[in-house]
Amino acid sequence: MVEVSAYDQLRLDDAQLCALLATGRARRELQAVFGRSDYALLAALAQRAARTRVRACAPVYLLPGIMGTQLGLARTAPLPPDLLWIDPQDIIAGRLTQLRLGDPVATSAADQLVTLGAIPYTYLALQLRLRAAGFTVIMHQYDWRRSLSDLAAQFAARVRADGTGQIMIVAHSMGGLIARAAMALPGMHRVQRLIALGVPQCGSFGAVQALRGTYPVVRRLAALDREHDAEALAAQVFGSFPSLYQLLPPQQRPDLLDAATWPQLGLRPDATLLRQARGFIASLPPTDPRYCAIIGYGQRTITDLTVTTEDFHYGISDAGDGTVPLESAYLQGCANYQLRCEHSALPRSATVARALGELLSGGHTRALATASLAATPAATAPRRSVVSDQQLRSTWIGKVNWRQLNPAARREYLNRLNQSPPQYAAPRRKAVRA
Repeated sequence: MVEVSAYDQLRLDDAQLCALLATGRARRELQAVFGRSDYALLAALAQRAARTRVRACAPVYLLPGIMGTQLGLARTAPLPPDLLWIDPQDIIAGRLTQLRLGDPVATSAADQLVTLGAIPYTYLALQLRLRAAGFTVIMHQYDWRRSLSDLAAQFAARVRADGTGQIMIVAHSMGGLIARAAMALPGMHRVQRLIALGVPQCGSFGAVQALRGTYPVVRRLAALDREHDAEALAAQVFGSFPSLYQLLPPQQRPDLLDAATWPQLGLRPDATLLRQARGFIASLPPTDPRYCAIIGYGQRTITDLTVTTEDFHYGISDAGDGTVPLESAYLQGCANYQLRCEHSALPRSATVARALGELLSGGHTRALATASLAATPAATAPRRSVVSDQQLRSTWIGKVNWRQLNPAARREYLNRLNQSPPQYAAPRRKAVRA
């Protein structure tokens, strides 16, 4: 018997979601998905977008970040697709192992996975806000497990096949690396503007943690999974994704792309994937006046690391968005803008959407402050602390009882998978004696 979960039944593509939100149909079901407040916001945005006349300007391609595209298995109609990423009922049952790449036993199943639209919670509001501003928005979904070079080639091929003339790009997180790599390929001269939204231009230390089993997302997923712990998921699943290795900061010392420099204890990276990833970020084409960046800051972020025989030790400060350090997101020689915002919240921010509308229209914005690494308060007063892999392994070691969570608590859990662990908290300031 084919099992269809509630999340399979409620998975809708962007066009279906926008139509339902604009008309008010399926209100009860969508309120269960988004919650009452988010549903009200999205419905209002969808109604505005439906009434707005489309501008006579280049269409906007929107690229989500890593893990930002839903993945699953196609099924014969009238059955809905089998949503795997991200369906908590499948995670509970241990099915995340079906995401693994490169395993001869699992490869056929992994290769059958199809993209099923961007994660609505993260990207739907941005799509609707841009459409309500009159832009034609094209969501470019992709299989974020794959090599970024291959994904860039796929994106460039799609742009070449687009017969509308010039295009513009808004890319969040890892999607910005795909877009930038694609700029070196034939046909990308048609790009009028590329806006990087929290993009790790020089990599992210979160990739190190994902391979070590200490990344918050991996640990929270493991707390749901009845079959696997975080170390098993990191070793069997996330450690098989070429994209994660290409996100490793290449200029870091020790050399993170050399397996010999990693701690001898705990999980170690795949040496072949490390070698294949070397040189990716260095090979990105230089920026030009078409580029600009929007950067989040003021969140507890890993900004450096050291290594011992047993562990990585991560330096934490406010100089980043919680995932991407300021220095990595900053584009030298380009227009950079900043706001105090967490990484996954950047696409959901109304202020960011307003700035994007101005940047897409005229190339500059007054909605955000201009960014400067030297002048950023978080950079000049970092409140630095240090946390080790061993300390992070003490977080989320128990299992979550999903059945006991009410709908609001379930939404909260899934929406905050990337929330920083308590060990990232800034050190307390010492009291000054009179």
